[in-house]
Amino acid sequence: MSDTGRKDFSTKAKEEMTPDSAKSTQDKVKETVTDTGDRVARGFQGDDSKSGTQEAFDKTQRSHDNTSHGGATGSVTDKIKNAVGLGDH
Repeated sequence: MSDTGRKDFSTKAKEEMTPDSAKSTQDKVKETVTDTGDRVARGFQGDDSKSGTQEAFDKTQRSHDNTSHGGATGSVTDKIKNAVGLGDH
């Protein structure tokens, strides 16, 4: 189970376990859109307001994003947060 407005853990696990070669183009696009939405939601919600499971999962995902994508996701999220006045000052 995940926090409200977030991608369900079982859905995410199923997407991760299914090889890209077994997914249709439509499935790949849908995954990309929902993953991006989940990352944005993850960035806007502080860890202190998440369930313990969601917080642990998000920390793991942030670590993965920073390693796999050179931190690009974090910087985009920070830019969005700063643009709407929610950034750390």
